[in-house]
Amino acid sequence: MPATTGNNYIERIDQLKTRIWIDGAPVTGKISEHPAFQGVMKSQATLYDLQHNKSLKEVMTYQSPSTGDHVGLSFLQPKTKEDLTKRRAMIQQWALSNNGMMGRSPDYMNTMLTAFAASAEFLRGKENCFPENIVNFYECAREKDLSMTHTFIDPQVNRAKFYFEDTDEPVAAKVIKKNKEGIVVKGARLLATQGGITDEIVVFSAGGIQDKAKGFAFSIPSNSNGLTFVCRDSFVEGDSSFNYPLSSRFEEMDTIVIFDNVLVPWERVFYYDNIEVSNSFMAVSSVLPLTLHQAVSRQIIKTEFVLGIVQSIIDTINITEYHHVQEKASEIIVALETMKALVIKSEVEANIDEWGFMRPDQTTLQIAINFFPRIYPRFTEIIQLLGASGLMAIPTENTFKSIIRKDLDQYLQAKSRNAEDRVKIFRLAWDLTMSSFGTRETLYERFFFGDPLKLSSHLYFSYDKTPYVNRVKNFLRKE
Repeated sequence: MPATTGNNYIERIDQLKTRIWIDGAPVTGKISEHPAFQGVMKSQATLYDLQHNKSLKEVMTYQSPSTGDHVGLSFLQPKTKEDLTKRRAMIQQWALSNNGMMGRSPDYMNTMLTAFAASAEFLRGKENCFPENIVNFYECAREKDLSMTHTFIDPQVNRAKFYFEDTDEPVAAKVIKKNKEGIVVKGARLLATQGGITDEIVVFSAGGIQDKAKGFAFSIPSNSNGLTFVCRDSFVEGDSSFNYPLSSRFEEMDTIVIFDNVLVPWERVFYYDNIEVSNSFMAVSSVLPLTLHQAVSRQIIKTEFVLGIVQSIIDTINITEYHHVQEKASEIIVALETMKALVIKSEVEANIDEWGFMRPDQTTLQIAINFFPRIYPRFTEIIQLLGASGLMAIPTENTFKSIIRKDLDQYLQAKSRNAEDRVKIFRLAWDLTMSSFGTRETLYERFFFGDPLKLSSHLYFSYDKTPYVNRVKNFLRKE
């Protein structure tokens, strides 16, 4: 089966009839028609359709090594530096469709699964590990173009450093028993973005496991028995692309995932009951460098969009001549070019790993993900400072269709835009920075790969500083 289409994606998700709760009630009927999911599923479908655009075929797809069909290029396991460049081009082509607003577009999880499979040999011969299951599922997902979400965060019951759960009923998801059919999981996990609108959910341990029952990795269909997705409040305030240009189209729901005695068939189990593997696989595999490469490539497109919004505000109200305005816009330019340089450097300095696959330089990408979470909130601040009261003087689409339109045309006109076009730009800026959708975007990017302080600490301890210390020593020895 070749790369899927948008219609196929929507039909598959509707047919699953996944158990999803939102605002105290289960979702009934077609999920693609529910107000909270309609916009983002349509946007997701648009991404899949790009794979069938004749002019983009070589960018978006490649020939499957097993069938010869054209499959999504985000499943390509890179073996050369050119493969990494191809992957970046594909990622950014998809990101252009939503201007980087969809952090969980299909290529993110496709990349993660691709990396799992590329590093599956690490599991070979280890207790309770099934590398062949990872490879088989990767090939299945590639050939069927399955959509996926994932979850790896335990509920925030007690965030003390040495908290041990001691309850009769599990809070954090854990394996409670095993039988001839598979493992049985009970408990909850947090923050499955796009939960309920994908074919599959990949569940894994990200490290720090002290209880072997909580150390596992597997993938199951989203409609598995006993599996429930509980949604936060929807940030879709309306379906008007005038009023809500971003949230009406790109609002990716975040969900709590509840496992109520969910059976995971043995053929879908990647590993379980192995603390060492649970705490090391993510670190030694190519998951981190490849997913970082995907994320940074997307963030570049998002930064370009932010720069476009900022310059549009500057042009609209004619504030170019002010030095503080030039300085603020330049901050975004510097961030953009820094991110571009880092992702290219990661490809130039890529190396073949022990299993024969090309990994972008992880240290370079770690620097990028230390940088971006700090600069993105500044983007929000810059837009607010430049837009000022203009971000609150934003009448709705219906107001422009009313008899008061003549007054709006007079009093909301701008130097280079008429009133309606001015309001469209400012509503876009508002939706990115001040709406519930926009503030979620800021929080999302701030913690995309975890606590910024932990990211800094990890970079500090993993970065090889020895050559520079030795240079200082050698310099001081000279007379």
